[in-house]
Amino acid sequence: MKKTVVLSLIILTMACGEKPEQKEMYTLFVGTYTNGASEGIYSLQFNPETGNLDSLKLAAELPNPSFVTISKDKQHLYAVQENSDFDSRGGGVSAFKLKDGGLELQNSMGTGGPGPCHVSLSEDGRLAVSNYVGGNVALFKLKDDGSFGDAPQIIDHKVLDTTKTPHAHMAQFTKEGLFVADLGLDAVKRYQLEDGEFVPGDQPSLSFANGAGPRHFTFGQNGKLYVINELNATISVFEKDADGAYQEIQVVETLDPTYEGRNACADIHLSADGKFLYGSNRGENTIVIFAVDGSSGKLDLVGRQSVHGNWPRNFALDPTENFLLVANKISSNIVVFKRDVEAGTLTYLSEIEVPNPICLEFLD
Repeated sequence: MKKTVVLSLIILTMACGEKPEQKEMYTLFVGTYTNGASEGIYSLQFNPETGNLDSLKLAAELPNPSFVTISKDKQHLYAVQENSDFDSRGGGVSAFKLKDGGLELQNSMGTGGPGPCHVSLSEDGRLAVSNYVGGNVALFKLKDDGSFGDAPQIIDHKVLDTTKTPHAHMAQFTKEGLFVADLGLDAVKRYQLEDGEFVPGDQPSLSFANGAGPRHFTFGQNGKLYVINELNATISVFEKDADGAYQEIQVVETLDPTYEGRNACADIHLSADGKFLYGSNRGENTIVIFAVDGSSGKLDLVGRQSVHGNWPRNFALDPTENFLLVANKISSNIVVFKRDVEAGTLTYLSEIEVPNPICLEFLD
């Protein structure tokens, strides 16, 4: 009996001394504008259990790395240099190797136009940079080590319209080719790959209302496409028909009808389950929330959530999708919201000061 009591005490002591299981932390990279206190790309640690952000540090010095993206294999990060003086033609883009949670510069190249504002990757080793001021898109082929090789193919939108000024704002590769949102042309342009070059597709352009200003877009389920329009504060819903062409089926407002101030929509994201769509309003300073009809893909308003800051640029769902994080440019803070995955709603949780945050990208 005595031995049993002693053994029980030993087991209890060991149990009490056990350290709690260490939860996996996610690294969050932040693209910024460096015309203030920022020096480049920053990183933070995100706790998916609590939603806490901490351990802010400068990951790489770079001028105006306003948009960043990470390769699918999590080995490389690419960042634009949103300026007009990288070289004689305009802005630049840099390739980094992800190493021990940090960034190691591989090389940089010019993007063929001023004001590069977005960068994206294909699954076959290509990279697209949208030059907002230049009105064109630069398409790079990447080397096996992830760095830039030859000069890019330049798709020039200035030749497409003589009455409007092109502003390429986002390009994304798909299995169908390449989609490019051009805010100035009020269009999403489509390209397909032929003999190693991208050329206009069978449906070369998706048109929008004059002055809509399509900025960013995301693809939904069953051939749906959702585009947030910066200038007229709307989201356009498109549906792919039997011939592979996209037709507009709905346009919804992002602003509260009583709001009368300045506004410019920015980013758009769809939850992984396809049930909720989120968009950012700069000016009204809200995230607008829509429920997505599972059959038609059309949107129904759920509500709007204040961003607890000023001028929300990009935002991101964390890898668990239990949280949504917003980068507020003017107020220089990143705000964390708890997300109700069943209702789609957001609840303010916490915030952290980061200089001029623009883009949020998780390394999951």
